[in-house]
Parts: sequence; C-alpha cells; structure tokens
Amino acid sequence: MGGRQRPPRVRTPRQGRAAGGGRVNARVEIARLEGYLAWEAEVSAAERDARAFAEQFPWLPAAERESLEQAYAADRLRYAEEVVDRAVERCRRLAARYRSECRRICTRWAALCLSVTLAAALFAVVPAALRG
Repeated sequence: MGGRQRPPRVRTPRQGRAAGGGRVNARVEIARLEGYLAWEAEVSAAERDARAFAEQFPWLPAAERESLEQAYAADRLRYAEEVVDRAVERCRRLAARYRSECRRICTRWAALCLSVTLAAALFAVVPAALRG
C-alpha cells in the first residue's frame, strides 16, 4: 500500500530526563515503545482490512482498488488516532480531578492533625496554668 500514516502526536512527559544525570526515564521510554508497537499493529490491521474490503470489488481496475484501499486505511487510521486522542484527554481530565481530590483530602487531613495537636497542647497547658 505504500507509506505509513504518522503515529499519534507524541506527548511530552513532564519529566523526560532525571535532573543532573541526564538519564532517560525507563518507564517513559517503555511506554513510548509500547505506543509505537501498538500503532504499528493498528496500521498493519488497517492495511489488512483495507485489502480485504477492496477484494470485495474484483471488477475495479487495480489502480482504483489500490486507491480504495488507501482511502479505507487512511480513514480507519484517522479514526484510531481520534480514539487515542479522546482516551488521552480523558486520562488527563481524570488525573487533574484526582490530583485536586488528593489535595483536598491532604488539606483536610493536615487541618485535622493541626486541630488535634492544638487541642492536646491546650489540654496540657490549661490545667498547669490553672494550678499555678
């Protein structure tokens, strides 16, 4: 079919390199490799399905059948990229929501700990102040 479609846009991670050492984050690189392999598998499947679809029209000349294959594969890959983009956006929204919720819980927990510490300090100081 010739030429592969481009993979989904590369998303830059927040921490690609460790400070000072210049080492690459292994998890990020493994995730990139997995993404690349998954995309290549999607491209192969799209091309295979496009060929199978075009074979349903044996009366078409070879050039038109190849054009049909290319259009089918391109459309499928465009859709696959949109699905990936929507999933990534959903993950980002969920991550932001969870970070916000975590901050809220941590703030409440800190307020509770501070309140308990202040109450314990008052209970320790007030009786001593009343005696003296």
